Amino acid sequence: MFEGAIAAGVRFYGGYPITPSTEIAEGMAKRLPQVGGKFMQTEDEIAGIAAVTGASLGGVIGMTATSGPGFSLKQEMLGFACTAEIPCLIVNVQRVGPSTGQPTSPSQGDVMQARWGTHGDHWIIALSPTSVPECFDLTRRAVALSETYRCPVILLMDEVVGHLRERIDLPDSYDDLPVVRRKAPAEAPESYLAYRDTDGSLVPPMAAFGSGYRWHVTGLIHDETGFPKGTPGATVAQQDRLRKKLDAHLDDIVTVEKYRLDDAELAVVAFGGAARTAYDAIDMARAKGIKAGLFRPVTIWPFAEKEIRALAAKVRGILVHELNCGQYVLEVERAVQGRVPVLAYSKYDNESATPEELLAEIENAMKGGAAK
Repeated sequence: MFEGAIAAGVRFYGGYPITPSTEIAEGMAKRLPQVGGKFMQTEDEIAGIAAVTGASLGGVIGMTATSGPGFSLKQEMLGFACTAEIPCLIVNVQRVGPSTGQPTSPSQGDVMQARWGTHGDHWIIALSPTSVPECFDLTRRAVALSETYRCPVILLMDEVVGHLRERIDLPDSYDDLPVVRRKAPAEAPESYLAYRDTDGSLVPPMAAFGSGYRWHVTGLIHDETGFPKGTPGATVAQQDRLRKKLDAHLDDIVTVEKYRLDDAELAVVAFGGAARTAYDAIDMARAKGIKAGLFRPVTIWPFAEKEIRALAAKVRGILVHELNCGQYVLEVERAVQGRVPVLAYSKYDNESATPEELLAEIENAMKGGAAK
């Protein structure tokens, strides 16, 4: 995925080694100097994301990578980047928790942390790749979304995908690949307001520090100038715009994949490493005459609510498979609102499910009346 970061225009990395994400740091340490970028191994995880937000304020696309314990440490600065609207990429290669947990075992236990890990009531974008080629593509997309909507974006991987070895055909040169950059101010420095919506997109232009534009950055509630303003009106205005700038563009942000769903009676919802098992399990179910299909959220957050509701109108049952005690299934249940049965296959024993194990869950769901 570090090649995807290079192709997306990332030119700064700040972070601290942690299993199972250390290979990303190692790759960036090698590649960034080759393209004129800078790599910084910081003293801890907090300093890593702080350095990345600082680089971003200076106009450089930055990223950091970590795993569960480090992701917890980054939450305060992640919240700061959300309220100050600082684009950056945070990669979380999930492992078993809580605390130190099992550093080399697969898990998807940080799903809700990615959504609600910081304090406050803001929205977030999180994407989940399933293959090595998709790591390249989704890293580029994550950076593009971050720059477009002026916000942090989380690439929510898991150990299954993080330690995967697959063939990928990379372009000979990245020069022809588009690099999305944040919207620059069109007005003169003396009339620039860092948080003014100038074109109705709800995303303010962002000037780089040192470019002649002067603006104030704070984690406090602020108005268009960037300076703190504690009135109820200013609070509502900022909270609404932070939410609505993503909500208004869900058709661009939210992507899903549908596999063999056209005539499916049972839909399996799975993402990341769990979805790799699901592809084979679906094919095995089809070979036995079971009409099952896969619904894979590529965008984990914002939640694909419209798409899940449409799915519930087509199938007779939904089985959510995830490598945790049951997190994403709660969102699916909320969106489905009882239209069809929603079952859970939670796997949290340090190992991924086999296709045979998931097939057995599919068969049990059919026998239990989920798709009758």
